[in-house]
Amino acid sequence: MKAEEMPDYLVNSALKEGATDVAVKVVDEDEVMIRFANNEVTVSKAFREVLFDIFLLIEKHRASTTVPLSPKENLETEVRNLVKTAKITPPAEVYAPLPQGPFEYDSRLTRGSEISLDPDRLTGYVEEAISGALDAGVKKVAGTLVATRATISLSTSGQVHVTEEKAGLEMSVRAFVSDIASGHWVSISRGEKGLGPGEAGRKAGEIAKAASDPKRGEPGKFTALMGPMIFADLVNEVGMASSAFLVDIGQSFLGEKMDSEVASSEFTLIDDPTVADSFGAEAFDDEGVPTKGNTIVDGGVLKTYLHNSTTAKKFGTETTGNAGLISPHPWNLLVGSGEKSFEELLAEMDKGIYVTNNWYLRYQNHRTGDFSTIPRDAMFLIRRGEISSCIRELRISDNMLRIMRSITELGRSRSWIKWWEVDVPTLAPCAVVEDVSFTKSSM
Repeated sequence: MKAEEMPDYLVNSALKEGATDVAVKVVDEDEVMIRFANNEVTVSKAFREVLFDIFLLIEKHRASTTVPLSPKENLETEVRNLVKTAKITPPAEVYAPLPQGPFEYDSRLTRGSEISLDPDRLTGYVEEAISGALDAGVKKVAGTLVATRATISLSTSGQVHVTEEKAGLEMSVRAFVSDIASGHWVSISRGEKGLGPGEAGRKAGEIAKAASDPKRGEPGKFTALMGPMIFADLVNEVGMASSAFLVDIGQSFLGEKMDSEVASSEFTLIDDPTVADSFGAEAFDDEGVPTKGNTIVDGGVLKTYLHNSTTAKKFGTETTGNAGLISPHPWNLLVGSGEKSFEELLAEMDKGIYVTNNWYLRYQNHRTGDFSTIPRDAMFLIRRGEISSCIRELRISDNMLRIMRSITELGRSRSWIKWWEVDVPTLAPCAVVEDVSFTKSSM
């Protein structure tokens, strides 16, 4: 039996064992990863993985597992054991049956783009990125290029039988003038035409070149000009915090904020996986519900939480097509743009700090939104509308809601950002944020 035929078979097996609702998803993925350092390729690896996600309900009792491809008999055993597990799990507060299909899906979203997994071709893109950075005047270039092709097949007891082809390229480039002067940029694309390796290298190189000889920064409160890399990370946090599951368990700073002002009126955030040519395009969620665009924040006001069937029933609303069978989540985040260029925003700042990137964002309190994060790569002091010097050794220690409410302007240009700090593909501009708290960094 072929892997794509197994979901239907396992759904029926689980129903025969006593499950009331079943969803089985198989992800058959090929991946090529190329790493580079010191201006040359260091690692090139190809992977193939087939995983089965099995979720089932016995009314209020539920259980789930992820298992690799194995003989049919082994998968049947996994299903039987999962039914036994569900029977002894504590009941959930509500029972929401899986959505009843069949559904219609956008064919633009179920068809994957054509990308090559040939290592030689992909190495050519890496060489373009390295050349772009070196041409900007840096000494060393490092990073990764990951190319994936996947077939995703989903079957549920709600008469869902659907298959989606996916493909994508993710390039991350770091450029170095010295060990303490670096720049970072990314390029992601659903197909090869949209990838810009040379441009990613050039941008990383230009940031690093400007960061030569950084000095220790002084802590305090400053107006911050946040580049798309760091702003996308903050936007990701807002998107993830809009999960109704996290709101329900008290782990979201957006809890009890519906129809309230959670950000500046300049800020609008949409989760839209129906943008067909985007990296984060998705045709259906893990319950088989067709995806759609959802406005999370509109002009600063929180308009929706993201739901699956269970959270929707608990909150007295409809699913938003964002399952996550346990915790709903965003697919593809888009921030509205402003009217001014980066240069115009910079020119208007009398005193501030330009932050290009960050990492290690950690919460002191998820419910209130208190967090800290470390600016990574180049960071600059701004004086009278110009970059006056490069600084380092500062940490941002602030509150997520305060940050979002203190946005005064957004840039006109937007960039798609995704890397290991920004998990959800995000179309982000730069942002001007008032009174950001910078403290001393221990790193």
